[in-house]
Amino acid sequence: MALRDIIILPDTQLRLVSKPVEKVTPEIRQLVDDMFQTMYDAPGIGLAAIQIGVPKRVLVIDLQEREDGADAPEDDANEAPVRNPRVFINPELYEPSEDYSVYNEGCLSVPDYYAEVERPARIHARWLDEHGQAHDEPIEGMLATCLQHEMDHLEGVLFIDHLSRLKREMALKKLEKARRQKRAA
Repeated sequence: MALRDIIILPDTQLRLVSKPVEKVTPEIRQLVDDMFQTMYDAPGIGLAAIQIGVPKRVLVIDLQEREDGADAPEDDANEAPVRNPRVFINPELYEPSEDYSVYNEGCLSVPDYYAEVERPARIHARWLDEHGQAHDEPIEGMLATCLQHEMDHLEGVLFIDHLSRLKREMALKKLEKARRQKRAA
């Protein structure tokens, strides 16, 4: 496994549409391993291959719950999260529900910015796992939100694109200010 650099906005690679994986090979499985290592190190709960500069339709998700079933807080050192890694290769979403849910989303490629995004509460998804096994199932809750967020990356869309123009501009200004401060330090 190798830790990879996460691409940060305004890198134009984040706007690329990712290409389908033709076959699940050892190289794709190595990419998946690298993506998990990178995501856990960040730390995050989802990562699309394009976020590490690989324009392939591959994403990984791990909502990491505590043993008591609650979401694992980032700073709760007393209880280790239970990992539940999920791999989605060539995912497709269909039959979104007519009801929506709102989550306060963030993104490893848009660091330190969070905003409420409205997405379908339930979706159906088809995909291949890291062994090439096909899956087709309904998904809801936080997993549905995360999957839709990561799927957007495969289409060159970022969560801030779902915001009003004013909020999107505020996010971009905040990122630019952080970049300038980092360069000055």
